[in-house]
Amino acid sequence: MRQAIMEAPGRIALREASAPVAGAGQVRIRVRRIGVCGSDIHVFHGKHPFVTYPLIQGHEFAGEIESVGPGVSGFAVGDKVTATPQEVCGVCPPCRRGQYNACEKLKVRGFQAPGCAQDLFVTEAEKLVKLPPAFTFEQGAFVEPVAVAAHSTGRAGGMAGRKVVVAGAGTIGNVVAQACRARGAARVLITDISDFRLEMARKVGIENVCNVKREPLADAVRRTFGAEGFDLGVEVSGAEASLASLIAAIGKGGTVLIVGVYGEKPRVDMSVICEHELDVRGSMMYRHEDWEQAVSWIASGAIRTEPLVSNHFPFDAYPEAYAFIEHQGERSMKVMIDVQ
Repeated sequence: MRQAIMEAPGRIALREASAPVAGAGQVRIRVRRIGVCGSDIHVFHGKHPFVTYPLIQGHEFAGEIESVGPGVSGFAVGDKVTATPQEVCGVCPPCRRGQYNACEKLKVRGFQAPGCAQDLFVTEAEKLVKLPPAFTFEQGAFVEPVAVAAHSTGRAGGMAGRKVVVAGAGTIGNVVAQACRARGAARVLITDISDFRLEMARKVGIENVCNVKREPLADAVRRTFGAEGFDLGVEVSGAEASLASLIAAIGKGGTVLIVGVYGEKPRVDMSVICEHELDVRGSMMYRHEDWEQAVSWIASGAIRTEPLVSNHFPFDAYPEAYAFIEHQGERSMKVMIDVQ
């Protein structure tokens, strides 16, 4: 079978490997679609803080169960599935209190453990998330990023009636904005420096947008929310300037939620956080229930993913897919790898 290996920053190679066998409690999945994530691009650039090379990338995927190992129940050959990528210890304090997404020994498939960028992928049945038969494989590969949105917006506390600014209109920012709306936010404003990404937000129903290169955030906030401003800011871009703008603009007593991955450590004005009594919260990946929520939102149409698929590349063109993102990233959203 084929595998895509990130040998070093900027270098992807294809190689042949023996087909894996599903052991006790495991299933073997024939991978059909793989989504390329922004974190994958950080790895490609050598800027992800928690990886070693070489590695098999890939953690957003969908496929069909090809074989079932001993002791597996509830799943059968032919089921459409995706799977959570975390490997956790189960015994550290976060794991014991159910916060296993922040496991002290966390490994993530595609970063610290082998990912799904291969024809056949073996994983534990307990990590599987069954997909509705009507799901496309593209929708299935989108469950992972939508689960990020489900978990992060759940971390924000009650959403009903809130006024929200989402900073960053890439794939994750887009589905976070949709998740805020699905949870009952009164109004959502999404910001970016790309008109293309903001137009994608409009296509999925996020009407209030702001290109911060042309309109100051403070002006867009007044235009969208009036004098009361906003009480929840979600930083998804992973940019220091974006985080600083949110902290400066949010109303006193508001919440700033950090979802973005920062290639370099950002500086923030702690005096504003203190004097304005801001609540700054981090969000780390997701838990299994967030994946179930993601499937439900996609199935119901509460979150739309189809407008966000920009391009498809065959598996053998894995390096070309990354080169496309490198050179056309401003004009693309989610790039899919088709595994046949």
